Amino acid sequence: MKSPAAAAARTAGRAAEGPAPQKSGTGPRAAAGRRPARRIRRQLVTSPWLFAAPGLVIVGVFILYPFVSTIINSFTDKRQLVEGKYVGLANFRELLHDDMFWIGLRNSTLYVLVVVPALVVLPLLLALLVQKQIPGITFFRSAFYTPVVASIVVVGLIWVWMLDERGLVNAVLEAVGAGKVGFLSDQWLLLFSAMGVTVWKGLGYYMIIYLAALANVPRELHEAAAVDGAGPVRRFLSVTVPAVRSTMVLVAALSSVAAFKVFSEVYLMAGPTGGPAGEDTTLVMLVQRTGTGLTGRVGYASAISVVIFVVTVALMLLVLRADRKEDA
Repeated sequence: MKSPAAAAARTAGRAAEGPAPQKSGTGPRAAAGRRPARRIRRQLVTSPWLFAAPGLVIVGVFILYPFVSTIINSFTDKRQLVEGKYVGLANFRELLHDDMFWIGLRNSTLYVLVVVPALVVLPLLLALLVQKQIPGITFFRSAFYTPVVASIVVVGLIWVWMLDERGLVNAVLEAVGAGKVGFLSDQWLLLFSAMGVTVWKGLGYYMIIYLAALANVPRELHEAAAVDGAGPVRRFLSVTVPAVRSTMVLVAALSSVAAFKVFSEVYLMAGPTGGPAGEDTTLVMLVQRTGTGLTGRVGYASAISVVIFVVTVALMLLVLRADRKEDA
């Protein structure tokens, strides 16, 4: 049996040695350290979403919701201020028998066929012209870009005043003895006049895109081609065009979508009726005319909008497919 004196000695020895060491990762200090680490991990997960939240809200409210709502309405007979009911593909079947729909599709397709090649080639030639570092070139760059920043309403009204029967263009034609031309009264002249306005306004925008691409073309390629005896035209076709081909594809995709969805130019020059007997109506004008007003057919206009969306996506896929074939 141990004596009380020995037990007291052992207790005094333990007190002198101090508290027993705790295992690593345990105790109040370790727990306090884990809490900030857990808080930091939580912040790393939530912070990107907090920064992206304003943009996501804007996209959801102004893009995703209208897009989904348009698709849903295209299968209903909804009208302004009146809830519609599901009618299936009735709106799309009606499109096949609507003469105005086919007129709008014809005009929008023709717009793409004429405007897109012009906006692919002409801005490139313009960019080659203003790329040269000569005195006064900054003024011309600014002048060519001015229509881009001008309001489309102002641009449209200016061209209407110029092409009117009593406008500047007809006054010049009369002065040289050519007679007046009905730019705004003839079906086809009106449509091609609107195309000219679209090309004129878009030249400066696509010129800037081409200028950025031309700045990355190595000068050595042009010098090597010149040493081999290639002239300016040959260097343009053999050096410049292949170097900016990806930019040309981008311009073709952007301009084709914009041309197929044209509205302002034709609306300002042809009026709400779409020119003589509505023959210059485009698909977007048809959507505006059909879906607005107290008696607007929202469901039918939504069906036309879905067709426009499908066609624009098809146009972009065709352009990308053509680009891949060129790469192959």
